[in-house]
Amino acid sequence: MSKKTSTSLVPSPRRLPAVQNDDQKEYFEFGGEEQRFATREEVRKFLPDILGRVLARIWIDPDFHSDFSSNPQKSLEKNGVFLPENMTIDFQRQDSDRPRIVVSEQRPGSKFKMRVFYLQLVMMAGR
Repeated sequence: MSKKTSTSLVPSPRRLPAVQNDDQKEYFEFGGEEQRFATREEVRKFLPDILGRVLARIWIDPDFHSDFSSNPQKSLEKNGVFLPENMTIDFQRQDSDRPRIVVSEQRPGSKFKMRVFYLQLVMMAGR
């Protein structure tokens, strides 16, 4: 007798790594191991992928959404992602369908922040 194989394009929620599974949360890794970024170039190259995973988890995990909303930088550090001291993360439009994460850099001795990049969750359907 053959094993029944699913043909769905989207895996069931119980198989996703960031979703609760029988009252136990599975650890969701953003980079597989601790990530310490030292330069702006490293942040621009590697952080968008990690923040994309953060946005996905925010969408499906209300506890993580609440934690990330209150302090994005601390939430990333708890998950092993560390930014340079002169960079900050802002979580904007937290309660909308299109949340945005903005990474900024503040040069020493300056009051102004320069945006390094931002990521925004946008749902699209097309035909």
